[in-house]
Amino acid sequence: MKGKIAQALLALSLLFFGVSGWAQTDVAEKATAPLGRAPELNIATTLASLLLVLVIIVFFAWLLKRMRVAGISGNDSGLKVVKQLAVGQRERVVLLQVGEEQMLVGITQHNISLLSKLDKPLTMDESPSGDFASQLSKLMKNNVKK
Repeated sequence: MKGKIAQALLALSLLFFGVSGWAQTDVAEKATAPLGRAPELNIATTLASLLLVLVIIVFFAWLLKRMRVAGISGNDSGLKVVKQLAVGQRERVVLLQVGEEQMLVGITQHNISLLSKLDKPLTMDESPSGDFASQLSKLMKNNVKK
């Protein structure tokens, strides 16, 4: 049993270190050629890699917030955006549902204004948002048609 383990270890060491490492007997050649040494890790490259990963995570979080993906906010309070319409680069008209009432609000870069309070709430086609796969397939079908 010990002989089989020794043979397996020898075979693994030959795979990892290579046959050429076993064939060389000159100590001077081994000292000049660092074949078996691991590269030295520099603390600056390690910190730069960590910083890059953190920047990528923050960028994707910002992008996800900017895209306003439905179902991610997790906000189940009484305030809900029913519809929104972009009327400029940074200007929007938003229909808000507050409890049982609906309000039309204008949003600019520096101001939010109540445009109208609807007496009779609009009925929207309540289509379920569905899961990610159905939304992605719907989006892909719309882009293929164009």
